[in-house]
Amino acid sequence: MTVDETVRLVEAIAKLIGVVAWPALLVFVIVKFRPAIASFLESLGEFSLKGAGIEASAKRKQLEAVASLAAASASDSKEKATPQEAARSAVSAVTSSLTPRALRKAGKARVLWVDDKPGNNINERAALEALGIEFVLALSTQDALEKIRRQPFDAIVSDMGRPPDPRAGYTLLDALRSNGYTTPFVIFSASDAPEHKLEALSRGAIGATSQPSELFRLVMKALGGAG
Repeated sequence: MTVDETVRLVEAIAKLIGVVAWPALLVFVIVKFRPAIASFLESLGEFSLKGAGIEASAKRKQLEAVASLAAASASDSKEKATPQEAARSAVSAVTSSLTPRALRKAGKARVLWVDDKPGNNINERAALEALGIEFVLALSTQDALEKIRRQPFDAIVSDMGRPPDPRAGYTLLDALRSNGYTTPFVIFSASDAPEHKLEALSRGAIGATSQPSELFRLVMKALGGAG
């Protein structure tokens, strides 16, 4: 591992600990995953993203995504992941989803995130923002519909219940599909029940999940990356 890669790894881990404040996770990532992440970095090669005369390190983007995604999984009360599971899940999601092509598409993407409590999903968005994805927030179904009318989006992520509508995610999805909007739609909610996933698919979503790592994969799939 080069000095530059080591610095990037330390920066990513520091970011993770700053969000989670969980020393056990720091110890685990350093002791157990440093060789794996170093190997992962080397396997990526030296490709870089070039735009407007600026070269951005693809490796750093991926490290930041891993750090934020692990933070999301470790702090998610629904997922109840151990530090080991959180780190493993994050590395798996990032390595299976990201390619040079996927990174290029992510760097140009705009995604609408619909949630009446967006502060609950800071880490999930940070993992995707590390790749260059721009997020626009909407706090209600009406707010989302107005924003969609004003500008195009490459994907939409929505929670399910928003007062006073416990099925607001479906309400928004139905409204969009009935008006001819085919933008890829992902539901991110507390339910991972099979029947919920099936209903989401039957209504036109590309997927539904409660898990940050699966959300990462679904958004990358929506943007034309790996599924």
